[in-house]
Amino acid sequence: MSKNYIEIDGSLLEGGGQILRIALTISALKKIPVRIFNIRGGRKKPGLMEQHLKGVELLRDICSANVNGASLGSTEVEFYPGEIKGGNFLAQVKTAGSISLLLQVALPCCFFAKSSTTLTLRGGTNAEMAPQIDYTTEVFKPIMEKFGATFDFDLVRRGYFPKGNGEVVVKVNPIEKVYPVELIERGNINSIYGWSFVAGTLPERLSHQMADSAGSKLRSFGDVRIERYKEDRSIAPDTASGILLIAETDTKCVLGSSALGRRNEKVEETGRRAAEELIKQFEEGGCVDEHSQDQIIIWMALAKGKSRIRVGQITTHTTTAIFLVEALTDVRIKVTPADNSTHIIECSGS
Repeated sequence: MSKNYIEIDGSLLEGGGQILRIALTISALKKIPVRIFNIRGGRKKPGLMEQHLKGVELLRDICSANVNGASLGSTEVEFYPGEIKGGNFLAQVKTAGSISLLLQVALPCCFFAKSSTTLTLRGGTNAEMAPQIDYTTEVFKPIMEKFGATFDFDLVRRGYFPKGNGEVVVKVNPIEKVYPVELIERGNINSIYGWSFVAGTLPERLSHQMADSAGSKLRSFGDVRIERYKEDRSIAPDTASGILLIAETDTKCVLGSSALGRRNEKVEETGRRAAEELIKQFEEGGCVDEHSQDQIIIWMALAKGKSRIRVGQITTHTTTAIFLVEALTDVRIKVTPADNSTHIIECSGS
């Protein structure tokens, strides 16, 4: 097997699983062998955790790759990608590891498969330190669609911390190209809505208290519509609570925030946290929120033409994504400070 790979230090910048995910995605798309070392070197417990390992294995299967070092705790992986053929693939995280993060590594590749792809993903649908699956489908999916990519989604079962055991099925059809996107004018907020839920042993009234708390913080920005409900036990058997908030502007920008209930935290505080996070995105003035900011980089790099998108403060995750795109491709990305503490990201994709 050839050793002509590009080396990536996994302890740089964000220093966590994001470096692994983006490096492997670009490797698969561009058919560039990579060696990633010091994996998650910036974390207290370095190396591949369960959810990272399942991401490596999923992408290995999708692109018929040869892989060295794919084991729990490994701090080094060599990845030799093959053809992205499409088909049916299963990834099952034994913990509440994030299904959304599995999608982040797999989705871009599936759009360039030889045929349609079906992903059955099991793990955590709503977990801390990762986008809730509802954020992925309701906030980031509309942004992806501006680039010309979409997917069908079926929620079979929710999975909460610590058990996980959620399941989603995602179906992807190939696309011919990724379109460039220009999102420069944020415009005015014309719609704020969302979902407030409880599950398991929690009473439905807590979903109302959580929604009311978020709504009171957001009322000055316009009418707020938050659906409140208790999850059916057949879909969400375990105990949990959370909220997802979405704002749309008159220029078709979509911003989002979310929060999950915490032990010993009042549900009013959960709702307040989500609302304050969304208000922060309003104040920064970007056309995408900080959680989508880093995810758009790979789509800008894949687009056939020049994309320009206004964002707020540049996050470490975005800096990491830009670093990896430039390290593994000929694409160059320009970030320019703009008005009101915003930045313009420009990229002529490959």
